[in-house]
Amino acid sequence: MSQYVAINKSAEVNGQTILSVVKGMPGYESTAQSILASKGISNVKADAWYPQQSWLDAFKEIANKIGVNTLRSIGAKIIESAQWPPTVNSIETALASIDVAYHMNHSISGKSLFDPANGKITEGIGHYTFEKVTDNEFKVTCENPYPCDFDKGLLKGVVDKFKTSGQKIEFMENVKSGCRNSGSHHCTYHVILK
Repeated sequence: MSQYVAINKSAEVNGQTILSVVKGMPGYESTAQSILASKGISNVKADAWYPQQSWLDAFKEIANKIGVNTLRSIGAKIIESAQWPPTVNSIETALASIDVAYHMNHSISGKSLFDPANGKITEGIGHYTFEKVTDNEFKVTCENPYPCDFDKGLLKGVVDKFKTSGQKIEFMENVKSGCRNSGSHHCTYHVILK
């Protein structure tokens, strides 16, 4: 799957999530707002929808002009502002719910891609697939149009938010399974609780 290219041209992201771009660039807020505006996203309202492709275009410019570490920071900040299912209370439940949260914060033509009434997800933006390997090891496969470094920040943010005090975590990328930076359709990450 190509990075920075929306799967569905009608896909949208909510303003609350977009506001994380500004939060993820401390000291560069005006730069973030300028980049977003150059892509047609300005005066962002938390409860409004914006074209996903415009947001992806902003990510690409941020990566090229500022660097991929900023994408990681943005991914980590999303955890603070994105909507999450109310049952999330541990690293395992958080990692398992990323795909639902991802779909909760996206729409196609104004229709949310997650229906909380029946728990159904509408296709059109890719996925974050969770697998429990053991009680202490989890695998997340990212197959979506977001850049790898954003997903790394997102997963690290989830782990940091839900780990218990003093808990040691190992975070590994499975390069054998491919990487979107190298043309693969997905990236796979392992989270190991020590």
